[in-house]
Amino acid sequence: MPVESERPIPTDAAALLQVRLLGPLTISRGGVVLALPASRKVQALFAYLALAPHPVARSRLCDLLWDVPNDPRGELRWCLSKIRSLVDEPGRHRVDTQADTVRLDLADCWVDAIDIARAHHDGIDTLAPDRLRMLAASFEGELLDSLEIDRSPAFCGWLTAHRRRFRSFHVAVLEHLVRSASDDEVLGYLEKWLELAPFDRRVHELLLNRLAERGQFREGEEHLAATARLFEAEGLDCAPIRATWRLAKAQGDRPPGARVAASPALIGAAPDAIVTLAPRRASIAVMPFADGSPAERARGGVADALAHDVITRLAKLRSLFVIAQGTVFTLHERRVGPEEAGRMLDVDYVVGGSVWRHDKRLTVTVDLTETRTARIVWAESFDHKLDDAFFILDEIGNRIVASIASEIEMTERNRAILRPPNSLDAWEAHHRGLWHMYRFNKTDNDLAQHFFKMALRLDPTFARAYAGLSFAHFQNAFQDWEQREPEIDRAFEAAGQSLIADDRDPAAHWAMGRALWLRGRHNQSVVELEQAVDLSPNFAQGHYTLAFVHSQDGDPRAAIGFSDHSRQLSPFDPLLFGMLGARAMALVRLGRFEEAADWAIRAAARPNAHAQILAIATYSLALAGRLDEARGYLATIHKTLPRYGIGDFLTAMQFSSEGEQLFREGARRIETN
Repeated sequence: MPVESERPIPTDAAALLQVRLLGPLTISRGGVVLALPASRKVQALFAYLALAPHPVARSRLCDLLWDVPNDPRGELRWCLSKIRSLVDEPGRHRVDTQADTVRLDLADCWVDAIDIARAHHDGIDTLAPDRLRMLAASFEGELLDSLEIDRSPAFCGWLTAHRRRFRSFHVAVLEHLVRSASDDEVLGYLEKWLELAPFDRRVHELLLNRLAERGQFREGEEHLAATARLFEAEGLDCAPIRATWRLAKAQGDRPPGARVAASPALIGAAPDAIVTLAPRRASIAVMPFADGSPAERARGGVADALAHDVITRLAKLRSLFVIAQGTVFTLHERRVGPEEAGRMLDVDYVVGGSVWRHDKRLTVTVDLTETRTARIVWAESFDHKLDDAFFILDEIGNRIVASIASEIEMTERNRAILRPPNSLDAWEAHHRGLWHMYRFNKTDNDLAQHFFKMALRLDPTFARAYAGLSFAHFQNAFQDWEQREPEIDRAFEAAGQSLIADDRDPAAHWAMGRALWLRGRHNQSVVELEQAVDLSPNFAQGHYTLAFVHSQDGDPRAAIGFSDHSRQLSPFDPLLFGMLGARAMALVRLGRFEEAADWAIRAAARPNAHAQILAIATYSLALAGRLDEARGYLATIHKTLPRYGIGDFLTAMQFSSEGEQLFREGARRIETN
């Protein structure tokens, strides 16, 4: 029989079915707790389906919960019947079994874990304090407390991973609450945060600062001593926390009005010392992938090989600080989950995932998470036949690395654009420049140069900022926004500075390749661009620029291959219009005008496509005999550039003689027909 609930029920969900997964599983209707089926597997199946984002195959559910049963599908049907009796209502069937899949439809119900996950997806850093307090109160214990099931290793692995994820959600909520909590609340939140993440350096530093502000120096000394023993036992460095305490005590001894902010890096420096802080880059830890295959596998298999591959490829990009393999594998052996590892290592992003081998198929799931908000920035699932394991892993590795790099760059750009310009460090100024650069108009290009130069004033060794500055000068010449020859020289000079700063950075060679192309030195340009992709095979913009160069005065078939590969690596790239446009120009040179027109239209449809891209569509359509469409694109160009013509297009590009003749023929058809 149902019993009265002692827990508070959200007022906006009082009339609905309410499900609490944080703590012991509880299902309520109208504020009354329902009696659950005695079978732990029924409860586990319900929870798994409640959190599944998509319908789940019956075979997957059988592998999840039954080790070697006599009749797994029969047991599954019995469990589903018990769930139906619990959650279905007249006219409302929540267990949906279509084809060979199962879905639990709780769209009209309130589920605490889903409510929390949605808040993190939307961004907890945007939530009001009252909403954060409500979320914090929802954590009444571990996910599905005491629901472990013997002889169900797949379910236990799933439960462990999800408990870690929701623990990281809880920590992120507490961290953001600390920023807005009153003095009476903040110590309680810090203590709970410390309990959940004892190796998170940030919580120790905040707690020590708060104790110093309250004059509780004895408590601070005791906490520091305990923390030092804890960190040293795990082989972790406690020196930054000691430095924080020294500064906190020095600040705490001063009158409140005399306290000033200082960095722990400056503690102990002589009064006139000049302290140079290391340039900041976004940091990332790639944790070994969990092997969720039915058969237990030893370390060093497919899951570990994939993690090693991703770590190596990300390091080759040179744009991120990547934690070494030895560290992340050691933490994994200690059963430290990705989210906890991210906080222990104090990195900006952490990658986690799983590998599942079943019935000659390989399924890989991977997600990229912001450490301090526990927000999943990107997630993807890859499913392939396991015909050639090495080929499949290489392809999946390519997609993972390119997607991670692209998503982090976009996240950092969007974050930088929200910061006041005078508060930016070199990394943020660089990404502010990228945000403006990718808008492809003169005003934003000028702003991009300003922020790249700011980044270089703050860090004169920042190779990527030089590469960005070179690209901004390239655009000035290519788009005819400034006098062409001086801008070509400036693009070349900035690319050279990028190479001097770091000749192992693929972006430096990419910048030099573009600058050499501007100077008409095509062969040398290709050499530099090939060096860029040799250094980092996942550098999508290097592959794209090879397509761009070959599409005009090189091998058009190679251009198509480079274009396709660049789009496979980075399907949402800000230069996607160029990747599509390069393919269209290569098809024109091959005489495949109708295909060229279709690809050019796709390029022109991109929101940041500029006049040169619209011109590719104009002349490709004319060559395909689609003159009305061609004139429509030319009219669009003339709205902003009234005098634009074939001469402007050919000055921007550098076609071989036969390619130039083809595009002149397209222009002639528009003028004479």
